[in-house]
Amino acid sequence: MDEEVLPIPLLVPANGTPPVIDSDAGLKTAMKELAAGSGPFAVDAERASGFRYSARAYLIQIKRNGGGLHLIDPIPFGLNNPLLASLDELLNTDEVILHASTQDLPCLREIGINPMKLFDTELGGRIAGLPRVGLGPLLESLMGVTLAKEHSAADWSTRPLPQEWLTYAALDVELLVELRDAMYEILKNAGKLQWAEQEFASILKAPPPPPRIDPWRRTSGMHKIRRRDHLAIIRELWITRDELASGQDIAGGKLLNDSAIIELCLAAPLTKKELEKALRPIGLRARWLENCTIWLEAIARALALPEAEWPAMRTQSDALPPIKLWRERFPEKFAPLSHARALIEAIATHNSIPVENLISPESIRRICWSPPSGSTSTRDEAAVGLALAALGARPWQIELVAGALADALLEREPLVIEEPESEPSTEGE
Repeated sequence: MDEEVLPIPLLVPANGTPPVIDSDAGLKTAMKELAAGSGPFAVDAERASGFRYSARAYLIQIKRNGGGLHLIDPIPFGLNNPLLASLDELLNTDEVILHASTQDLPCLREIGINPMKLFDTELGGRIAGLPRVGLGPLLESLMGVTLAKEHSAADWSTRPLPQEWLTYAALDVELLVELRDAMYEILKNAGKLQWAEQEFASILKAPPPPPRIDPWRRTSGMHKIRRRDHLAIIRELWITRDELASGQDIAGGKLLNDSAIIELCLAAPLTKKELEKALRPIGLRARWLENCTIWLEAIARALALPEAEWPAMRTQSDALPPIKLWRERFPEKFAPLSHARALIEAIATHNSIPVENLISPESIRRICWSPPSGSTSTRDEAAVGLALAALGARPWQIELVAGALADALLEREPLVIEEPESEPSTEGE
C-alpha cells in the first residue's frame, strides 16, 4: 500500500520576502529586473475590504521567471503615474496571471494596470472541473504545498505593513506561474483550453457594471420592512453614512452597520438616549455614538418628509419573477424551464463543469421567459444561439447548450421530478 504523500507547508518565498517598493527608484529597478525575465507575469493585489470605503489596491505583488518577486506599495505613486503606466506597458508584453481576476482587476485598473492577455487560475480550475478552486486548495492538489491564509482579511491599508503580512502576500504569487502551467496542461488535455481562453477574453472585454439604482435598498434586513416611512429613514441613514464613509475613506459598516440602520428605522429615535436604547439589543458600539447627532438629524429629515416623497416599497425593474412563482402563475414558462434545467445539468455533468460556468442560469431563465420568435412552435437552434449571444454567452457555451435549450422551448408540460420515497413509519414499533 502506497504511503500518503503529505503536502509541504510553503512558509517563505524561495529567495526570501523582498522589501516593499515605495519609491520611483525602487520601481524602476523592479521593472528592469522584470523586463529581464521571461514568460507570463504572476500578479496579485491586496485591498482593505471591510476597513476602507474605497476598493483600492494597497499592495501589488508581481513575479516573473528570471525577473524576481516584487512587492509594490501603489499608494505613494498615486493615480495616473507615468511609472505605473510604464509598468502596465511591461506587463502587456506577455500574459498576466491572476487568481479570481474579477476581484483584482478593478483595483489594478484604478492605478492604470490594464492586462491585455489574461490567465485566471481560479476560473481555469472551474472550467477544468476541479473540486476545489481556491488558491490554497489548488496549490495543495497540483503543487503539493500548503499556504497559510491567516492574513487574508487583514487591513492592508496599515502602514508599515508587518513582515509576516508581506511574506503571506509574496507567497500568493510564489508558485502562480507553475500553477498556471499545470492548469494549462489540464485544460489542454481535457479539450477545454479554448473554452477557458474565451472566458478570460470575455472578462477583459466586460464593461464596468452600471451604477446601482437605489443602492440603499441592498441594506441587509430589508425583508423586515413593511412601511414606506421606514424606507424613508433607511434611505436617509444609508445616504448619510455613505457620504460620511466616503469622506473618511472608512467602511460604512464601521460607522453604522446595516443591523443598526434597521433598528433605528424601526425605533425612529429622536434623542441620544432613545438612540442608545434602540441599538443596545444588537450590541451598542462606541463608534456608532461618535456620530450620534448626525444619525439623529438624518432620522429627523426622513420623518419630516411628506408622504409623497417616501420611497415606493418596490422599484420598477426588469428582474424576472421569483422562480418559485413560475409553476403556479406562469406554467407556460415553467414547463420549458424545467426541461432546460435538467438538460443543461446533464451537459454540465458530462463535461465535468459547474452548471453556472457552463451557462449563466439567468440567461436560461431569460430565454424561457422571452423565447425567440417562433422558437416555441418550431425548433430553432440558430435563433436560440443568437439570443444567448445577445445575453453575453460565449461561442463555446452556445455550441454546448443551444440545441438542448431549443428542444426545451418546445415542451408544454413541466418535467416531473420523482420525489424520493419516504421511509416506512416505525411508529409504534
